[in-house]
Amino acid sequence: DLGQTLERMAQTLRDQLPATESGGRGWVPPGTHPDPRPPDEVDVVVVGGGVVGWSVAYWLKVLEGPRRRYGMRVLVVERDPTYSRASTVLSVGGIRQQFSLRENIQMSRFSASFLRDINEHLGVPNEPPIDIQFQPSGYLFLTSPQDAAALEATVQFQRDEGAQVTLLSPTQLKEKFPWINTEDVAVASYGLEDEGWFDPWTLLNAFRRKAISMGVLSCSGEVRAFVTSVNHMMPPSAPSARIKYVHVHMPDSLEYQPVTCAIVINAAGAWAGKLLEAEGLPRGLCRPHLPIQPRKRYVFSWHCPNGPGLSCPFLIDTSGAYFRRDGFAGNYLGGMSPPEEEEPDPSDLSVDHNYFQEQIWPLLARRVPAFESLRVQGSWAGYYDYNTFDQNGVLGPHPRLENMFLVAGFSGHGLQHAPAAGRAVAELVMRGRYETLDLRRLGWDRLVAGEPLQEHGVV
Repeated sequence: DLGQTLERMAQTLRDQLPATESGGRGWVPPGTHPDPRPPDEVDVVVVGGGVVGWSVAYWLKVLEGPRRRYGMRVLVVERDPTYSRASTVLSVGGIRQQFSLRENIQMSRFSASFLRDINEHLGVPNEPPIDIQFQPSGYLFLTSPQDAAALEATVQFQRDEGAQVTLLSPTQLKEKFPWINTEDVAVASYGLEDEGWFDPWTLLNAFRRKAISMGVLSCSGEVRAFVTSVNHMMPPSAPSARIKYVHVHMPDSLEYQPVTCAIVINAAGAWAGKLLEAEGLPRGLCRPHLPIQPRKRYVFSWHCPNGPGLSCPFLIDTSGAYFRRDGFAGNYLGGMSPPEEEEPDPSDLSVDHNYFQEQIWPLLARRVPAFESLRVQGSWAGYYDYNTFDQNGVLGPHPRLENMFLVAGFSGHGLQHAPAAGRAVAELVMRGRYETLDLRRLGWDRLVAGEPLQEHGVV
């Protein structure tokens, strides 16, 4: 009967989880898996095991309902199980409400609420409580005279959407943050609530542990090819296609495992566009090209004992240079996005140290005179999944691949929007519509129409 069938399915799932020290079965620790090969068949394949991919997997199981442990099989495929090159863990961990696009503000507000109650959502029984080390110090945007009117209008729009943001004159700015040089600053916007930074690695692991405790499967590998419903048609003249299999290539091996699936979630981040160029996908059905590509961004850390104190916010200068406090001992993190014509080669994650010395440091020292005596301590590089079309995420169903959903292209704000974006895509899969937030404008249609949704608050 149904009860026996569900129990057999549950036992199968328990058998796939590794044995704990006590002999029972438990969640899969980060970077491990009981079987190096993925299963032959699942319901949903999530391509990309960053925070966005794991958020989607988690919300799929939440929305499945009370019988979730016996139902939908979700597989997350991650090609870098060490996460040494993952955008999630190489970011600076910021969250802000100060965007110019309604959807981005709404996602930030949802995510802030989610993170505030994170243990209610992602807590796992018998595991320690989650502490994402949130620092509620706010974002501070400095604006030059020529951009002052635009900033004031944007702040009013943010307030209308429920964000707590205030405007500061140069005098008020100097009173609140006496370490700032206010020269050439006409006005500043400062987030009063739900802004600051947190530990990205902790959030990624929290989503991962919770999802696996709910029955989500994971494997190490790379999706390099697909088999679709039109692969054997000569000529392939169908107006659309369904993905029938994904080919998961094993690490350090020439082998691949075909996985039958009903749904594919493209959460491949900076490589989401490349995934749509994989073998087996009909080229004519993948147009227009998904304009998402990896962009390398440097992050530098430095020490300055006389620098800004505990009140230091996440500051974005008029020049585009940014920094934030890192802990409580005079340490800071910062960087700056280069102009389009000076984009560094994204083929590796090497760091150009001269970029800090020649481009960033002079700007920081001008804005914060104490930084003239800073001492660089380290650096790293990470990837933005950069949407060259309008620097906003692409969410929703692919128009011609009937069972593929997209959630990528956030251009630097994917970490902070992951809880909201994951929920939204899971709603589309499970309910066929957006319920919590209406993110239809972030869909593929704007790419086809050539109508960008410009976000002016890209850092």
